[in-house]
Amino acid sequence: MLKTRVITALILFFAFLAALFYLPTLGWTVFTTGVMAVAAWEWGALLRLSNSGRWFFALLLALICAAIAWLEPAALALVGPSTPQAAWRLGRCFYGPAAIFWFAGVPLWLWRRWLLNSLPLGLAIGLLLLLPAWLAMIQLRQAGPWVLLAIMMIVWLADTGAYFAGRRWGRHKLAPNISPGKTWEGAAGGAVAVIVYGFVVSYYFPGVLTASAWRLLIALLVVTGVSIIGDLLESLLKRQAGLKDSSNILPGHGGLLDRIDSLTSTLPIVALFWLAVVH
Repeated sequence: MLKTRVITALILFFAFLAALFYLPTLGWTVFTTGVMAVAAWEWGALLRLSNSGRWFFALLLALICAAIAWLEPAALALVGPSTPQAAWRLGRCFYGPAAIFWFAGVPLWLWRRWLLNSLPLGLAIGLLLLLPAWLAMIQLRQAGPWVLLAIMMIVWLADTGAYFAGRRWGRHKLAPNISPGKTWEGAAGGAVAVIVYGFVVSYYFPGVLTASAWRLLIALLVVTGVSIIGDLLESLLKRQAGLKDSSNILPGHGGLLDRIDSLTSTLPIVALFWLAVVH
């Protein structure tokens, strides 16, 4: 199982790097649309949709992405360099609701452990999770592939640091009724890994962050916290749906949504800040 997991991870990582660094803007937009369409198909499993219903939702999300690209090409840099006005106009429509959802709605949801038993609400939340993340992957790449990779590495390091710190020192459960394997010690380990990494690669971050060590520290802790919240939300929904993984399309890893759950929460928040400060 470990060998399969490692091989799958390497294939995914190098395929992602190839797309990130070598695809043109249109190709990257198509690539990210495909990623989110697969995630939408898996989201349908959490809603207990039929197979046809899951495919319908994946197609719906892909069509919405295509419509956005058609109506707002300047905001996605599909017709030359993106203009700050177009990028901000589109970004705030998606990142604003996403920020409210992740900072206010999801913590309350996790505390109350609400059941997602309304199909219209479930589909709407699926779009709220996936569309802002899709847009963020496109707009943040406009700052440069290395910038987007540096941001995504924060999330991956938070997960990795939490895993190893939790296994070594984990004693106090973070959310035992949602994800019994997560501990406060693991969360602290993830935060330490992110802080060290963030200060090392701070060259790629906006000057408004790097000008103050305390400001950069707070930003890194916020991103770490939001990534944990994103992970916990999917864990809760999988537990309520009676699923171990969102799917089994990735050998040794489960589903694609299992791999990007923390990114769906963090990327829109980072993109909102990035557009507000840089533009």
